[in-house]
Amino acid sequence: MAELTVLAPNGVEEDSGPGYVEYAIYGGEGELPELGELEVAAGDGLVELVSTTVPDDWADRWQDFHKPLPVGERLWLRPSWEPPREGAIDVVVDPGRAFGTGAHPTTRLCLEYLLELEQAGEASGALTDLGTGSGVLAIAAAKLGWAPVSGYDHEPASIEASEANAAINDVAASFEIANLRERLPELTPTVVANMTAPVLSEVAARLGGEGGPRGRGRRSNSGEAPATPSPRPSTLVASGLLPEELDATATAFRASGLAEQDRRIDGDWAALLLRRT
Repeated sequence: MAELTVLAPNGVEEDSGPGYVEYAIYGGEGELPELGELEVAAGDGLVELVSTTVPDDWADRWQDFHKPLPVGERLWLRPSWEPPREGAIDVVVDPGRAFGTGAHPTTRLCLEYLLELEQAGEASGALTDLGTGSGVLAIAAAKLGWAPVSGYDHEPASIEASEANAAINDVAASFEIANLRERLPELTPTVVANMTAPVLSEVAARLGGEGGPRGRGRRSNSGEAPATPSPRPSTLVASGLLPEELDATATAFRASGLAEQDRRIDGDWAALLLRRT
């Protein structure tokens, strides 16, 4: 891949399967490398070269890969060019630079838990979305009844996308840049966190550390009182995990007073539902 990227700066795509590796190399007429160059890059591998003209409508064809997604028979996640579904809660999220159109298993797992919490009568009060991405979870939560809803992410593109998507969906939600490895925002009774296991473990440590409720009333070495700690959530949905990371993540949150109530696996991904003990 590295060798081919040098030869084809317009882009290289890799696909593999049983007994083969396939590379699609993109470029305009006269810009593509010669077969001999490709053979050198492939080393001892066997090279079969096929040339295909990209259709004129290539700029619009990417839309074919983004289809509406039903979740729990009540939520209908769709890009703006697809029609709404009668009787479903409509959530419009266009793909962009920020992670999260609802199609990824980690997002779907969070949405399933939010639906179940709403059906149990728990969609009331405030909700915090940590690692908000494109804002899809915050927007869905607002449409299910949580309010106020706030989202946090360290990427400026995520905040821009979330604000735009909230406006398209006509929901009230606030979004703010935050490095969750350095500090936690003011947390609400319900929190959804779709992030990687290392970040989730750091969140758990902060919930149970000196910056959390266990540190209330302590003073620093300078004698100054610490900042008012963020209240710990009573319900937390943690996703973005690999199945083998479930046990360690559940243990990390248990130390902060949040016990595992349920775990769920979707393909290569998993999520936890945690409750205050």
